[in-house]
Amino acid sequence: MKMRKEKREIVVLLDNVRSVHNVGAIFRTSDALGISKIFLCGISPSPIDRFGRERSDLHKSALGAEKSVAWEQHSSALTCVAQLKSEGYTVVCVEQAEKSVDYKTVTPKNKTVFVFGNEVEGISKEVLDLADQVAEIEMLGEKESLNVSVTFGVVMFCILNK
Repeated sequence: MKMRKEKREIVVLLDNVRSVHNVGAIFRTSDALGISKIFLCGISPSPIDRFGRERSDLHKSALGAEKSVAWEQHSSALTCVAQLKSEGYTVVCVEQAEKSVDYKTVTPKNKTVFVFGNEVEGISKEVLDLADQVAEIEMLGEKESLNVSVTFGVVMFCILNK
């Protein structure tokens, strides 16, 4: 197994991902991929609850990755994405949209933020409007989408391990 020592200049933004288990799974996968930071926006739960205590429910799916992957919490995904763009990040939203491309064709730039959205509503239109690229997984079955943490793993492992 090849071990990566350096962190990538790749960050992740979760736009109102509501499930603590999905967020925990994304932390664990982010650690495996060497993601630099996760931005938890809107209602996305953080590893620390409102009383300053570690969340055992998030820890259960993250298995400690919430301590090895840097994170920040923001009330607004739109404001956070705008700030990252101003810092030179390319914005790639993973969403089913009219202007989307096959996720396998995405090649991250030096500084890229990958945005994943709410389990039901997806990424907000305002955030999608700021995207430099929108990518999606083609669905061949009867269901319209995958769970957000599954989508995260499929897309990020494919893109970052080309």
